Amino acid sequence: MTRADRWLLPEGVEEVLPPQAHRLETLRREILDLYRGWGYQLVITPMIEYLDSLLVGSSHDLDLHTFKITDQLSGRMMGVRADITPQVARIDARNLHRDGPARLCYADSVLHTRPQGLLSSRVPIKIGAELFGHAGVACDIELILLMAQTLRLAGIRPIHVVLGHVGIFRGLVAAAGLTAEAETELFDLVQRKAHAETDAWLDANVHQQSVREQLRGLSQLSGGANVMMQAETLLASAPAQVRDALSELGQIHEAVERLSTDISLGFDLSELRGYQYHTGTVFAAYTPAHGRAVAKGGRYDEIGKVFGRARPASGFDADLKLLAQLSSRDYPSPRVVLAPGRGDAALQALIAKLRDSGEVVIQHLGDEPPDDKLMRELQCGACIVADDKLGWRVVER
Repeated sequence: MTRADRWLLPEGVEEVLPPQAHRLETLRREILDLYRGWGYQLVITPMIEYLDSLLVGSSHDLDLHTFKITDQLSGRMMGVRADITPQVARIDARNLHRDGPARLCYADSVLHTRPQGLLSSRVPIKIGAELFGHAGVACDIELILLMAQTLRLAGIRPIHVVLGHVGIFRGLVAAAGLTAEAETELFDLVQRKAHAETDAWLDANVHQQSVREQLRGLSQLSGGANVMMQAETLLASAPAQVRDALSELGQIHEAVERLSTDISLGFDLSELRGYQYHTGTVFAAYTPAHGRAVAKGGRYDEIGKVFGRARPASGFDADLKLLAQLSSRDYPSPRVVLAPGRGDAALQALIAKLRDSGEVVIQHLGDEPPDDKLMRELQCGACIVADDKLGWRVVER
């Protein structure tokens, strides 16, 4: 790299300049205040830790997205976090020692080895909420409603939420008696929505006709509320695990539709995102202005087991940078006032009063009076001047 190129940043890594940083920080504070109002407590997890803890229960994709280094003190492999959920699960399992539900939230940067989508950042700011200790659908309902409220707060509308359940596919695979290798092959075909290839594979590898037809039909079950009726018919003879999963989806759909009338709901019963660690309901939020999910989550009951305490768990997260980018809100800045740089006690009292009220006061550092160019650069809308009769006062520019 030449000296002239030293200002360049790696692909997918960006700086955040003042106007956007103001949007991000305002939104971050408001969303965390929202979560606090719902009972979610903030945690801050380490940026780097031992790899065998960081990647526990995670997917192969997360492993590929994690930067790995050798710890110079212990010689063990460490990773820079690419996701925060496993870290929060460890906090619940090892540090809180609660018997009842624990609600935790976070907002912090992660690092990815490669972008997760076209024009995606490799240094997203993950903001999310996790609920531990409750196995019922009430937990998933709460999180879906909180996810939707997060998007509303960011000024992102309309909101479309897609529901799925990995237990349906998992139950049918078990009924088919597939090996782990065959399950992986079928999983890949279903995720790619390769319907013709899926049909051919099922004909060759699943000999029980009823299960074969159920797996074949599953990949087509994507759409609106009518999908549930189709699923009820298709899976009428499916194993109890599959029927229970379908029932959970129905309960969640009914509750979210009743409690949040401005959300449009859909289903994708072949959605297997996070299949390696999700154990139940999965959900994702979309909006027309963006081609990918803007927030996503689901149930992951098994992650805490390796930390010595398995607890029911569900959660969601979003990229704060993306939320700020898609936000239709205004993020007004406080008035900026330029003050003289002298140490007069009355002047300092006025400056302190203005700052306490939320206004920005910048003290001029030069000996010469500020010119219009400096006022524009500092974005000052007012200045403090001396008045022989009134003392120090604020004058609008």
